[in-house]
Amino acid sequence: MLDNDYVKIFSGTFIIVQLVVDRLDSVGINAIVKDESESARMAGFGSSFQGFQELYVSKEELDHAIPIVEAVKAELEV
Repeated sequence: MLDNDYVKIFSGTFIIVQLVVDRLDSVGINAIVKDESESARMAGFGSSFQGFQELYVSKEELDHAIPIVEAVKAELEV
C-alpha cells in the first residue's frame, strides 16, 4: 500500500467513523481507519484527541465512497 493511493474522506469520532465504515463495507468498499490517539497510547504517549479517527479509501473507490459519507453526514444533521 502506497500512501498516495489513498485519500482521506472523513474524520470524526469512533462511533461515526464506524458507522461510515459499516456502510462502505456493505457496498464492498474497504476503508482504512487511522487512529492517532490509539497509536500514541500504544507507544506510551498521550493524545488530546481521544476517539478521533480518520477514514481513508483508495482513489479508485473515491467516487463511490463520497456519496455514502455525505449520506451519513446528512442523516446525523437531523
